[in-house]
Formats: sequence, C-alpha cells, structure tokens
Amino acid sequence: MAKRFFAEFFGTFWLVLGGCGSAVLAAAFPSLGIGFAGVALAFGLTVLTMAYAVGHISGAHFNPAVSFGLASANRFKWSELPAYVIAQVIGGTAGAAVLYVIASGKVGFDAQASGFASNGYGLHSPGGFNLTACFTCEVVLTAFFLLIILGSTHTKAPVGFAPVAIGLGLTLIHLISIPVTNTSVNPARSTAVAIFQGGWALGQLWLFWVAPIIGGILGGVIHRMLFETMPPEPQISGVKS
Repeated sequence: MAKRFFAEFFGTFWLVLGGCGSAVLAAAFPSLGIGFAGVALAFGLTVLTMAYAVGHISGAHFNPAVSFGLASANRFKWSELPAYVIAQVIGGTAGAAVLYVIASGKVGFDAQASGFASNGYGLHSPGGFNLTACFTCEVVLTAFFLLIILGSTHTKAPVGFAPVAIGLGLTLIHLISIPVTNTSVNPARSTAVAIFQGGWALGQLWLFWVAPIIGGILGGVIHRMLFETMPPEPQISGVKS
C-alpha cells in the first residue's frame, strides 16, 4: 500500500503543479500566454505522463472522484478508498504549495486576488455561470470522464493506449468547462488551490467535492450496468472468436 500511496501522491502533485501551474503562470503571460487551450492541454498531459509513469503501481487515479467511480464500478476496493483520497489531497496540496512559492516570486502576486486557479460558481465562475449550471457541468463531465477511464482500461480495449485516451478526455473536459467552473472534476485539485486562495474558494469548495463524486459514482454505475453486464456476444457456429 505504501508504494501505491506515494504513486497517488506524486501523480496528484504533478497534476496540480502542471495543470494549475499552467493557469497561474502561463495562461495570460503579459503579451502572449497559452490561453484556455494551453491550460486544457497541460491538465491532459499531466495525467497522460503520470499514468505511464506510475499507473502500473497505483492505477493512476490522482482524483478522489475517479477512486469513487472505480469503486462503484467494482474496479477498486472500497476499503482502500480513504488511503487513496488522503494521498491525493496531500499530494495536490504539496503541488499547490510549490506553485505558490514559485508564483510568489513575482512582485505583486496575490493568491486571493488572482484566484490562484481556484474553482467557483456564480460571481466566481469565469463566465458568470450560476450554481445550477456549474453543478450540472461538474456532474456530467466527471461521469463521462469515468466512462472514458473505464472503457479505455477494459480488458477488451487496445492495450497501452488508455493513458492517451484519458489524457485527451481530460483535455476535452477542460476545453468545455474552463469558462464555467474553471474545471474541477477533481476534489483534490480544487482543495489544493482553495487552501492557498484562502477566501471565497474555501466557501465554494463543497460543490467541487459533492458534484464530482456524484458524477464519478454515476459514471461507474452506468458503465457497470450497461457494459460490464452485457450478455455474451453471439457466436457464429463453427467459428472460434
């Protein structure tokens, strides 16, 4: 379990440092930043790279909602869930701490005023989307993220390509929802930066635990009901599959 704990720690550390770091440091760089597309790609690349690096050790969850979803799909033990969530939150927070140290090296930096890549709704939604819209967005996109993860890691899926599908899936999710919630779909990521923002982000953090976990469980249940319990494929007489 220790190796898996540290794999989840470092994977979530890299996700927050790479993904949120791209938003804080590079998205709107004085004259030419990477913009929404660059931030979306950065989040996808963090998951893709660490899935290849440590996925064989822990399964590369890096996200409490993913762990809940995999457990609901019977792909992960519920008894191991607390250790994974703790590792993810601690790892994400450590990544945010390193990012805070780096960002603080610029004169005038203020994590509370800038938002520090935190997730929000209403007045703190990048596009001004209300609570209902933000909640719906987080639930639905997290559910589809789990469908991508569960489908691409299935025994019948092409071998070795799951991290690519998962990373690109997370990229697409960010391209859709950065204007809505600044994209969470990951309670550990939201918690990590909210701690350093220290104001409104902590007050709105509840949504970015509740909605992604509901979405993760929903995705896991849908996959189990529709795909894991499908009847055997019909066999053509005399032909081996």
